[in-house]
Amino acid sequence: MTSPEPRAPRQRLVGLLLLGIALVLLVSSVTWFGSDRGAIGIAQVAVGLVVAAVGGLLVRRAQPR
Repeated sequence: MTSPEPRAPRQRLVGLLLLGIALVLLVSSVTWFGSDRGAIGIAQVAVGLVVAAVGGLLVRRAQPR
């Protein structure tokens, strides 16, 4: 029988990737606010926070208990 442990490194890597994407989204959203497109900036911040939450959840689930 196979154990679920081989999934943990993959989950962690995907979670870290999502956290990196979220960081880029959150940092680059400032440019939308600077160009008088605040609605797009707010949407980008919202998406960045959702992606960060999912990435954080994946990284946390991949931690050994």
